[in-house]
Amino acid sequence: MGFAPPFAGIHAMVYALFDEQERLDRAAMRRQTELCLALGVHGMAALGLATEVSKLTQSERLALMEWVSEDTAGRVPLAFTIYGSSVAEQIEQVRAAEAAKADWVILQPPMVGSFGAAEYIRFFGRVADATSLPVAIQNAPAYMGRGLSAEDIRELVSRHPNISLIKGEGPAVDIRQLITTTEGRLPVFNGRGGLELVDNLRAGCAGMILAPDTIDHSLRAYNHFMAGDEPSAEAAYRDVSPAIVFIMQSIESLLCYGKRLFGERAGLAIHDRSPALRPTEFGLELVRRHAAQLGPYSAAA
Repeated sequence: MGFAPPFAGIHAMVYALFDEQERLDRAAMRRQTELCLALGVHGMAALGLATEVSKLTQSERLALMEWVSEDTAGRVPLAFTIYGSSVAEQIEQVRAAEAAKADWVILQPPMVGSFGAAEYIRFFGRVADATSLPVAIQNAPAYMGRGLSAEDIRELVSRHPNISLIKGEGPAVDIRQLITTTEGRLPVFNGRGGLELVDNLRAGCAGMILAPDTIDHSLRAYNHFMAGDEPSAEAAYRDVSPAIVFIMQSIESLLCYGKRLFGERAGLAIHDRSPALRPTEFGLELVRRHAAQLGPYSAAA
């Protein structure tokens, strides 16, 4: 745990890679992490929506924590998303993240029922109070069907000081409102595959947490923006935006076509774990077309 917030930059959220028998593939997972690090990502993460965390058993979640930690080897900040339907289950996952040398954790809302903001504030607060790690809240109502308003988040972070980051999944205008409402006191990351990447940075995002399918191009855009070269950042984003739009029609589309775009570019066979959205022939044709347009993975300048 050698890193501290804000953990700025482009962070890779790994895909869960399976073999033909739908088992987690250790060698493919190692290849994925090594590739992301070689590209120059600013952080690694696992067990988010792109990792299909809801399809994994408890032992598989623990294994992925160990694998990604081992392969990252402290070179960049490491985060684990915490999945669980109760406070006790999430605290158990947090303890595992601590043991796996996480630098921070991202709390997902429990995927049971639908409750008012006060209940989620209490839930997140109890989990956050159980750890000394920096804590982020994943606020993705469009994808998860539950979330908090900017005002709710302001109240939450005022009560629990180690809740010190936000992982959003929303339009840049909404992210800007969140940053304004919280008075810029905590770093905000967005995701959505990198949609509106440059506008998210203009809105004040500390960075993005993205699956690795197009992450080299997102890194290039980010690095140009941070160097003050907005025209080059815009050009890099324009190059990758058709692929991002293709992938990000839904979470199921990300897991079907985004993962296959990653596999095409990384030279890895992709296998689904049921239930899953299955690719169409036309979809696979588009994957190959986008992979050819993006080219092989290369480190950002």
